[in-house]
Amino acid sequence: MNDAGIMKMLEWPEQKVDVVLDSDTFNEIDDQYALAYMLRSTEKLNVEAIYAAPFFRPVPPFAPVRVPKSVSPKDGMEKSYQEIMNILTLMGQETYKKAVFRGSDRYLSSETEPVLSDAASDLADRAMKHTPDNPLYVVAIAAITNVASALLLKPEIRERMVVIWLGGHSFEWPDTLEFNLAQDVAAARVLFSSGVPVVLLPCKGVVSAFTLSAPELDYWLKGKNQLCDYLVKATKGYAVERDCLPTWKKPIWDVTAVAWLINRDFMCGRYEPSPIPTYDYHYAFNRERHPIRYIYHINCDALFEDLFRKLTQ
Repeated sequence: MNDAGIMKMLEWPEQKVDVVLDSDTFNEIDDQYALAYMLRSTEKLNVEAIYAAPFFRPVPPFAPVRVPKSVSPKDGMEKSYQEIMNILTLMGQETYKKAVFRGSDRYLSSETEPVLSDAASDLADRAMKHTPDNPLYVVAIAAITNVASALLLKPEIRERMVVIWLGGHSFEWPDTLEFNLAQDVAAARVLFSSGVPVVLLPCKGVVSAFTLSAPELDYWLKGKNQLCDYLVKATKGYAVERDCLPTWKKPIWDVTAVAWLINRDFMCGRYEPSPIPTYDYHYAFNRERHPIRYIYHINCDALFEDLFRKLTQ
């Protein structure tokens, strides 16, 4: 696909779209918000599938409570699969459980060999049912292993889907030591070199502005419903585990990847050449590479208003 074709697919979609979510849901607490937000945004999103992504976080950094979140990428993926099911139960969305797929049990060992999984296979097959004029939107909020594996399984899907990925840091940040990207650099390199249209939401320097505090949780969500109480407890528990200051504000990063599809006014972006993630955790750049859409600003107040309204339904 040429640059003009990629840029056309990266335009904000006016119509309702088919979407899948790729999530390491047990890793933190923001994936749960993103999953719930997606399922409550039926005016714009037709959710076709949910994929559990791998993650390996043996011990939270600087945590006084030395409890591992996962002991391997496979363990992280399985815990994420179970947490997806838990959120669906809390939301009364049992019918979606048949559309949840287990993902990769490890990261890519090279840039040419996919990790076979139910999620990668489903994404490859599902994307083939779409076209450049009616693409499948892939909201990815984890290591990009499942998506890269699908691209390696069927490279032709790059012209049939758009990947919205929360990963890496801003191009101005001194490194790319961000959890989603750093776990599987090979997969990130596959993504950015494949030619698939990508909307990139960088963490530090951009999405890190989308934060939520304890008083805001209590005011907007506490006591509203079973899901909201679960999110409040999980978010406050995260702050306790990491011994945060009383004035803490937690970035709810992953919500922004869903939000790009919902309202064009929630964020600002521009076209940039596709970056090249390096194995020493930096970006290299070549102005001749195909374009991606790079998000550089989040309209936090407007997005939070929509998020809170939908979570409290």
